[in-house]
Amino acid sequence: MPQGSRRQPGGLHHRDAAAGAAGRKRVRRPRPGAGPGAAQPGRGGRGLPGQNVTMDEGGAPLLPDSLVYQIFLSLGPADVLAAGLVCRQWHAVSRDEFLWREQFYRYYQVARDVPRHPAATSWYEEFRRLYDTVPCVEVQTLKEHTDQVLHLSFSHSGYQFASCSKDCTVKIWNNDLTVSLLHSADMRPYNWSYTQFSQFNQDDSLLLASGVFLGPHNSSSGEIAVISLDNFALLSRVRNKPYDVFGCWLTETSLISGNLHRIGDITSCSVLWLNNAFQDVESENVNVVKRLFKIQNLNASTIRTVMVADCSRFDSPDLLLDDGATPGRVFDLGGDSEDEAVGPGPAPARTKEGLRRFLDGLLDGRAQPQLSEHALETQVAELLAQGRTKPPEHSTAAARKLLVFTTGCLTYSPHQIGIKQILPHQMTTAGPVLGEGRGSDAFFDALDHVIDVHGHIIGMGLSPDNRYLYVNSRAWPSGSVVADPMQPPPIAEEIDLLVFDLKTMREVKRALRAHRAYTPNDQCFFIFLDVSRDFVASGAEDRHGYIWDRHYNICLAKLRHQDVVNSVVFSPQEQELLLTASDDATIKAWRSPRTVRIHQAPRPRPHPFFSWFASQKR
Repeated sequence: MPQGSRRQPGGLHHRDAAAGAAGRKRVRRPRPGAGPGAAQPGRGGRGLPGQNVTMDEGGAPLLPDSLVYQIFLSLGPADVLAAGLVCRQWHAVSRDEFLWREQFYRYYQVARDVPRHPAATSWYEEFRRLYDTVPCVEVQTLKEHTDQVLHLSFSHSGYQFASCSKDCTVKIWNNDLTVSLLHSADMRPYNWSYTQFSQFNQDDSLLLASGVFLGPHNSSSGEIAVISLDNFALLSRVRNKPYDVFGCWLTETSLISGNLHRIGDITSCSVLWLNNAFQDVESENVNVVKRLFKIQNLNASTIRTVMVADCSRFDSPDLLLDDGATPGRVFDLGGDSEDEAVGPGPAPARTKEGLRRFLDGLLDGRAQPQLSEHALETQVAELLAQGRTKPPEHSTAAARKLLVFTTGCLTYSPHQIGIKQILPHQMTTAGPVLGEGRGSDAFFDALDHVIDVHGHIIGMGLSPDNRYLYVNSRAWPSGSVVADPMQPPPIAEEIDLLVFDLKTMREVKRALRAHRAYTPNDQCFFIFLDVSRDFVASGAEDRHGYIWDRHYNICLAKLRHQDVVNSVVFSPQEQELLLTASDDATIKAWRSPRTVRIHQAPRPRPHPFFSWFASQKR
């Protein structure tokens, strides 16, 4: 079985679980002083008279604890564990907290100013957690798809997961100890080109599946299908444009889709719709669709990749990340300040007057340096929208949710994250379809927050508590300026994994790095990431999946495929299980060394962690 991941050069690293999974011959446990008269573990070093190498004839240690400690400091983790089996004195020293603190920082190459995980009970146990509970052992390879596998999603219970592929099927799997295929839905009869995304609703009764329509090469249209998980019936289909809006659940029975309306060459309007999952509602008084937001797009940008964050869980995070030194790249829009008003009179009137002066200046030759057609279109669109944009509504309701999506303002490549509050009255399709009581002048909705990452966003994922947003981004060169919206700056091959706190709207932690991507701007595709309580994982174009620790910001594992890794997902009930999907048309299941031992061990074994660790030593 293929080998699994190894961290970074400079120490013992995770070996792919194939070692344990395939029953590979284990390396014999080191036994210092092995021989006929060697001291026996657990017996205090009391071997045959005259043959004990750690005690004198009176039973006193030959070496003081301080000297044994200094010797152990020069050893690696596996050797320390082995030496601890010699006698009780060495065993006690081998569990010393200061010794394992040093081993931890040295082995995992963690910055010394990073404190121990707040939930850790000891340095030894923390070392063991990072080494023994990371899902880096390949236990199963699924080959039922016949083309590139693009996305994976777990049910909230963890009992099932779904996969989407270029073979135009959505497959639903049973997540047992051995994964098995439960159902395969072929979407080609509905004129789909391929399936790209799926999501289970909160009670795992429905599956949202998103796909791309057959059409011209530059077609951007897609569709969302809702599948019942009771009988796998197709319940409804909803148009989705552009297709990389993907779609998401807002409630158990309502989902969000997108539509795009062109206004000019590089100006458009994105409309986000709330749809009832059951479109066969008979009552004429119940809407099955309602407009949520209408947002102006400038410079060929569009809204993509929508997801919903539940704010009610912010105050009890699974892991509280310290605010980093990096200032949050966040701009609050539509604030309460009245200083934004320019001149007296209604906003539409001010806008018309400003637009008239701008156009008169152009005609009279008094305008600034000559503008390109694209720059002129953008300025006119901004002026028109100034008095016709509805400011953000604010709510302190505990049940509020945030709509999070990628967008932009300078170019077509997604370089910003837009955040829009969803108020309680907006979470149902009941009420007016298009009105919401707004006046005819309010064409657009203003965003509540915008996060600019100064790069091309290729992936986003929420932590389980919904408080932290993890973003895969390929950075633009420092100081780069976008002169033409159709020619964005070149993007880096190295992927930055950025972390933002949605409660404070600030960037936290430094960027996680290790994974790479190679496609240029116009060919860039989404690489899905996932976050568990303690870990974050991502795919990459370098034929590997990666796992980092969220607290220490270190890369712990590298998971091999034969082609691009498009998607990774942790089991929501068991973070020691991870799935990866690749362009090599396979799905791989990875488990931690600890769970592999539990599932395969024929009988209880003493010192299980040491046995595994020693078997990995080269």
